[in-house]
Amino acid sequence: MIYLFNEQAAQENFSIKGEDFKYLIKVRRHKEGDKLGFRNKEDINTLHMYKLIKIEPRSAVFELISSKILKIKAKKDLHVAWCVIDSKSVEKVLASLNEVGVKKITFIYCERSQKNFKADFKRYERIIEASNQQCGRTELMEFSTCKNIEKFIKEYPDTKVFDFTDKTLQCESDITTVLIGCEGGFSPKEKEFLQNQEVFRLDTPMVLRSESAALAVASKILL
Repeated sequence: MIYLFNEQAAQENFSIKGEDFKYLIKVRRHKEGDKLGFRNKEDINTLHMYKLIKIEPRSAVFELISSKILKIKAKKDLHVAWCVIDSKSVEKVLASLNEVGVKKITFIYCERSQKNFKADFKRYERIIEASNQQCGRTELMEFSTCKNIEKFIKEYPDTKVFDFTDKTLQCESDITTVLIGCEGGFSPKEKEFLQNQEVFRLDTPMVLRSESAALAVASKILL
Protein backbone atom coordinates (compact mmCIF):
# COMPACT_ATOMS: atom_id res chain seq x y z
CA MET A 1 0.00 0.00 0.00
CA ILE A 2 1.41 3.39 -1.07
CA TYR A 3 -1.29 5.46 0.61
CA LEU A 4 -4.83 5.14 1.98
CA PHE A 5 -7.89 7.22 1.15
CA ASN A 6 -9.48 8.87 4.17
CA GLU A 7 -11.97 11.75 4.27
CA GLN A 8 -10.24 13.09 7.42
CA ALA A 9 -6.84 13.37 5.73
CA ALA A 10 -5.41 16.92 6.15
CA GLN A 11 -6.58 17.23 9.76
CA GLU A 12 -3.96 17.59 12.48
CA ASN A 13 -5.16 14.41 14.18
CA PHE A 14 -7.69 11.73 13.30
CA SER A 15 -8.54 8.15 14.19
CA ILE A 16 -9.49 5.16 12.07
CA LYS A 17 -11.91 2.35 12.86
CA GLY A 18 -13.61 -0.56 11.13
CA GLU A 19 -12.16 -2.01 7.95
CA ASP A 20 -9.29 0.50 7.73
CA PHE A 21 -8.26 -0.36 11.29
CA LYS A 22 -8.36 -4.09 10.54
CA TYR A 23 -6.33 -3.61 7.37
CA LEU A 24 -3.61 -1.36 8.81
CA ILE A 25 -3.26 -2.87 12.26
CA LYS A 26 -4.37 -6.50 11.95
CA VAL A 27 -3.28 -7.23 8.37
CA ARG A 28 -0.40 -4.82 7.72
CA ARG A 29 0.63 -4.97 11.40
CA HIS A 30 1.60 -1.31 11.70
CA LYS A 31 2.88 -0.23 15.10
CA GLU A 32 3.05 3.01 17.06
CA GLY A 33 5.69 5.27 15.52
CA ASP A 34 5.09 4.06 11.95
CA LYS A 35 4.63 6.70 9.25
CA LEU A 36 1.85 6.29 6.70
CA GLY A 37 0.56 8.26 3.74
CA PHE A 38 -3.08 9.33 3.36
CA ARG A 39 -4.97 11.18 0.65
CA ASN A 40 -8.37 12.84 0.67
CA LYS A 41 -10.42 12.32 -2.53
CA GLU A 42 -11.50 15.96 -2.29
CA ASP A 43 -7.83 16.95 -2.80
CA ILE A 44 -6.33 13.79 -4.22
CA ASN A 45 -3.05 15.34 -5.40
CA THR A 46 -1.95 16.20 -1.86
CA LEU A 47 -0.11 13.51 0.06
CA HIS A 48 -0.45 13.78 3.83
CA MET A 49 2.10 11.91 5.93
CA TYR A 50 0.98 10.84 9.39
CA LYS A 51 2.60 9.20 12.38
CA LEU A 52 0.71 6.42 14.17
CA ILE A 53 0.75 7.64 17.77
CA LYS A 54 -1.76 5.40 19.56
CA ILE A 55 -3.34 2.00 19.03
CA GLU A 56 -6.50 1.15 20.97
CA PRO A 57 -8.51 -2.11 20.89
CA ARG A 58 -10.71 -0.95 17.99
CA SER A 59 -9.16 2.28 16.73
CA ALA A 60 -5.85 3.95 15.95
CA VAL A 61 -4.86 7.62 16.22
CA PHE A 62 -2.66 9.46 13.72
CA GLU A 63 -0.83 12.78 13.93
CA LEU A 64 -0.03 14.90 10.86
CA ILE A 65 3.66 15.22 9.99
CA SER A 66 3.63 16.90 6.57
CA SER A 67 1.53 17.68 3.51
CA LYS A 68 2.76 18.20 -0.04
CA ILE A 69 1.48 18.16 -3.60
CA LEU A 70 2.57 14.90 -5.23
CA LYS A 71 0.85 13.88 -8.47
CA ILE A 72 1.41 10.38 -9.80
CA LYS A 73 0.07 9.64 -13.30
CA ALA A 74 1.09 8.14 -16.63
CA LYS A 75 3.29 10.15 -18.99
CA LYS A 76 0.71 9.76 -21.76
CA ASP A 77 -3.07 9.91 -21.84
CA LEU A 78 -4.85 6.89 -23.31
CA HIS A 79 -8.57 6.56 -23.91
CA VAL A 80 -9.70 2.96 -24.48
CA ALA A 81 -12.95 2.46 -26.41
CA TRP A 82 -13.93 -1.07 -25.45
CA CYS A 83 -16.78 -3.00 -27.00
CA VAL A 84 -18.93 -4.35 -24.16
CA ILE A 85 -18.01 -7.76 -22.75
CA ASP A 86 -18.91 -9.55 -19.52
CA SER A 87 -18.23 -7.27 -16.51
CA LYS A 88 -16.48 -10.16 -14.75
CA SER A 89 -13.89 -10.24 -17.55
CA VAL A 90 -13.43 -6.47 -17.31
CA GLU A 91 -12.89 -6.70 -13.56
CA LYS A 92 -10.08 -9.23 -14.01
CA VAL A 93 -7.87 -6.69 -15.82
CA LEU A 94 -9.24 -3.38 -14.56
CA ALA A 95 -6.65 -2.91 -11.80
CA SER A 96 -3.87 -3.75 -14.27
CA LEU A 97 -5.21 -1.24 -16.80
CA ASN A 98 -5.22 1.32 -14.00
CA GLU A 99 -1.64 0.50 -13.03
CA VAL A 100 -0.31 0.96 -16.58
CA GLY A 101 -2.05 4.36 -16.70
CA VAL A 102 -5.21 4.16 -18.84
CA LYS A 103 -6.96 7.50 -18.37
CA LYS A 104 -10.48 6.62 -19.53
CA ILE A 105 -12.55 3.66 -20.72
CA THR A 106 -15.66 4.11 -22.84
CA PHE A 107 -17.78 0.98 -23.16
CA ILE A 108 -19.51 0.66 -26.55
CA TYR A 109 -22.36 -1.65 -27.48
CA CYS A 110 -21.09 -3.26 -30.69
CA GLU A 111 -23.07 -5.64 -32.88
CA ARG A 112 -21.50 -8.71 -31.25
CA SER A 113 -21.78 -7.43 -27.68
CA GLN A 114 -24.30 -9.31 -25.57
CA LYS A 115 -26.93 -6.70 -24.70
CA ASN A 116 -27.54 -8.15 -21.23
CA PHE A 117 -24.02 -7.17 -20.13
CA LYS A 118 -24.06 -3.91 -18.17
CA ALA A 119 -20.99 -1.99 -16.97
CA ASP A 120 -21.11 -1.68 -13.17
CA PHE A 121 -19.43 1.70 -12.75
CA LYS A 122 -19.78 1.80 -8.97
CA ARG A 123 -17.99 -1.52 -8.63
CA TYR A 124 -15.36 -0.43 -11.16
CA GLU A 125 -14.73 2.75 -9.16
CA ARG A 126 -14.18 0.73 -5.97
CA ILE A 127 -11.67 -1.44 -7.82
CA ILE A 128 -9.88 1.66 -9.11
CA GLU A 129 -9.70 3.26 -5.66
CA ALA A 130 -8.15 0.10 -4.21
CA SER A 131 -5.74 -0.09 -7.14
CA ASN A 132 -4.69 3.55 -6.72
CA GLN A 133 -3.86 2.94 -3.08
CA GLN A 134 -1.68 -0.02 -4.07
CA CYS A 135 0.13 1.50 -7.07
CA GLY A 136 0.28 5.12 -5.92
CA ARG A 137 -1.64 6.66 -8.82
CA THR A 138 -3.45 9.88 -7.91
CA GLU A 139 -5.65 10.17 -11.01
CA LEU A 140 -8.99 8.35 -10.85
CA MET A 141 -9.81 6.52 -14.08
CA GLU A 142 -12.88 7.81 -15.92
CA PHE A 143 -15.72 5.67 -17.28
CA SER A 144 -18.44 6.33 -19.85
CA THR A 145 -20.67 4.50 -22.33
CA CYS A 146 -21.49 5.01 -26.00
CA LYS A 147 -24.42 3.68 -28.03
CA ASN A 148 -22.40 2.39 -30.99
CA ILE A 149 -19.10 2.59 -32.87
CA GLU A 150 -20.39 5.09 -35.43
CA LYS A 151 -21.28 7.60 -32.75
CA PHE A 152 -17.95 7.14 -30.98
CA ILE A 153 -15.87 7.61 -34.14
CA LYS A 154 -17.82 10.74 -34.97
CA GLU A 155 -16.83 12.16 -31.58
CA TYR A 156 -13.25 10.81 -31.72
CA PRO A 157 -12.27 10.73 -35.42
CA ASP A 158 -8.57 10.02 -34.70
CA THR A 159 -9.36 6.68 -33.03
CA LYS A 160 -7.00 3.83 -33.97
CA VAL A 161 -8.41 0.31 -34.23
CA PHE A 162 -6.98 -2.97 -32.93
CA ASP A 163 -7.89 -5.72 -35.41
CA PHE A 164 -6.42 -8.23 -37.85
CA THR A 165 -4.15 -6.44 -40.33
CA ASP A 166 -0.56 -6.40 -41.62
CA LYS A 167 0.51 -3.32 -39.66
CA THR A 168 1.94 -3.97 -36.20
CA LEU A 169 1.88 -1.52 -33.30
CA GLN A 170 5.24 0.18 -32.74
CA CYS A 171 6.56 1.31 -29.35
CA GLU A 172 6.89 4.92 -30.52
CA SER A 173 3.24 5.14 -31.58
CA ASP A 174 1.48 8.30 -30.35
CA ILE A 175 -1.97 6.76 -30.03
CA THR A 176 -4.34 8.61 -27.68
CA THR A 177 -7.60 6.75 -28.43
CA VAL A 178 -7.85 3.06 -29.32
CA LEU A 179 -10.83 0.84 -30.14
CA ILE A 180 -10.86 -2.77 -28.88
CA GLY A 181 -13.48 -5.24 -30.12
CA CYS A 182 -15.52 -7.68 -28.07
CA GLU A 183 -15.37 -11.48 -28.22
CA GLY A 184 -15.72 -12.48 -31.87
CA GLY A 185 -14.33 -9.17 -33.10
CA PHE A 186 -16.05 -6.61 -35.27
CA SER A 187 -18.95 -7.50 -37.54
CA PRO A 188 -18.57 -7.16 -41.36
CA LYS A 189 -20.67 -3.99 -41.22
CA GLU A 190 -18.44 -2.50 -38.50
CA LYS A 191 -15.29 -3.48 -40.40
CA GLU A 192 -16.61 -1.69 -43.46
CA PHE A 193 -17.37 1.41 -41.41
CA LEU A 194 -13.88 1.32 -39.82
CA GLN A 195 -11.97 0.92 -43.10
CA ASN A 196 -11.00 4.60 -43.08
CA GLN A 197 -9.52 4.38 -39.58
CA GLU A 198 -5.90 3.39 -38.94
CA VAL A 199 -5.87 -0.30 -38.01
CA PHE A 200 -3.04 -2.19 -36.27
CA ARG A 201 -2.31 -5.51 -34.60
CA LEU A 202 0.21 -6.81 -32.08
CA ASP A 203 3.19 -8.85 -33.20
CA THR A 204 1.88 -12.23 -32.05
CA PRO A 205 0.43 -15.26 -33.87
CA MET A 206 -1.97 -15.94 -31.00
CA VAL A 207 -5.59 -14.84 -30.91
CA LEU A 208 -6.15 -12.66 -27.83
CA ARG A 209 -9.27 -12.46 -25.74
CA SER A 210 -10.81 -9.00 -25.59
CA GLU A 211 -9.54 -8.30 -22.07
CA SER A 212 -6.05 -9.62 -22.93
CA ALA A 213 -5.97 -7.37 -26.00
CA ALA A 214 -7.02 -4.32 -23.98
CA LEU A 215 -4.24 -4.87 -21.44
CA ALA A 216 -1.59 -5.75 -24.03
CA VAL A 217 -2.36 -2.77 -26.26
CA ALA A 218 -2.50 -0.32 -23.33
CA SER A 219 0.82 -1.62 -21.98
CA LYS A 220 2.48 -1.34 -25.39
CA ILE A 221 1.33 2.25 -25.81
CA LEU A 222 1.90 3.53 -22.28
CA LEU A 223 4.95 1.67 -20.95
